[in-house]
Amino acid sequence: MKDEAAQQRAHAIFDPIARPYLGRPDVDIGPMFGSEGLRVRGKVFAFVGHRGSLVVKVPEERADEIVASGVAERMEMRGRAMREWLVVGPGAAAEWQPLTAEAFAYVDEITP
Repeated sequence: MKDEAAQQRAHAIFDPIARPYLGRPDVDIGPMFGSEGLRVRGKVFAFVGHRGSLVVKVPEERADEIVASGVAERMEMRGRAMREWLVVGPGAAAEWQPLTAEAFAYVDEITP
């Protein structure tokens, strides 16, 4: 279920973080999990989820560390935790920029 107010608050945090990426070669915005996300060569690395949280893709080992630190939770789809996808709430907004940077670097590296 989409929370419009939470999404607006999240976009107020995320959009200024996202803007510089859109000036980079091979980066655009496209569909992901019913939302729109930042993509590099067609692969999404960060987006605002339906409940107003940041969702990022990082290596599984790094995701384990971030979850253990309490900054994020694993994204779940149909009751299954996604290995490389994290949900970072607005309470950890200070982490959104560095995690978006990590996600970009990771997806940029693994995407031909």
